[in-house]
Amino acid sequence: MECMLLDKRTQSLVNDYVPTGEILDELVCFFTIFSDYTRLKMISALAISEMCVSDLARILKLNQTTVSHQLRLLKNLNAVTTKRQGKVVFYALRNEMLNDVLLKGVEFLGY
Repeated sequence: MECMLLDKRTQSLVNDYVPTGEILDELVCFFTIFSDYTRLKMISALAISEMCVSDLARILKLNQTTVSHQLRLLKNLNAVTTKRQGKVVFYALRNEMLNDVLLKGVEFLGY
């Protein structure tokens, strides 16, 4: 027996609000950005200033290979942009909203 206590208007609102298909797929990809300790640290650092791999590795006390790997993932997820100056590549957050999402998470946790 089906139990449906919601009125038709509420059902319609829920159906319209809950993401599906491509939007749902892209949201899942987006939130993977925040599912790794190293990426969270890197997003926080890049919210302050654009940086190259060696500066990120040094300031966050991480291996350069690890930083490069995570930057490649962030670039594939369109989270960071690159700018080349000679032989050095600088990385920056594509959009401040990434840091805003991170700060909302911190706020949600009560810090």
